[in-house]
Amino acid sequence: MQSQHWLETDWAELEITTRLVDAFFQGETRHAGEIRQRVGKWGATTEDRARLRMSFDQQAREEAAKAAQEASTSSMDEELFRMLSDATGGETDA
Repeated sequence: MQSQHWLETDWAELEITTRLVDAFFQGETRHAGEIRQRVGKWGATTEDRARLRMSFDQQAREEAAKAAQEASTSSMDEELFRMLSDATGGETDA
């Protein structure tokens, strides 16, 4: 997750931006340009990330590995449930 690497100043910038977005949604549309500039600095869109030369290769690999581990664990749980169900003839303790 990108926010894991944020500094205190990044969080302060996010707080300012959230206040601008809140004002925007309350009708102060004059903040639209400022909001766009601020979120663009974080790489909000694919175009922003390309311009900033941001790379999430390592993050993507970590997330893929975590998802694979979770899927594997889930599959093992389902397989164990099936094995136990088969062993008891499908009976449950409900």
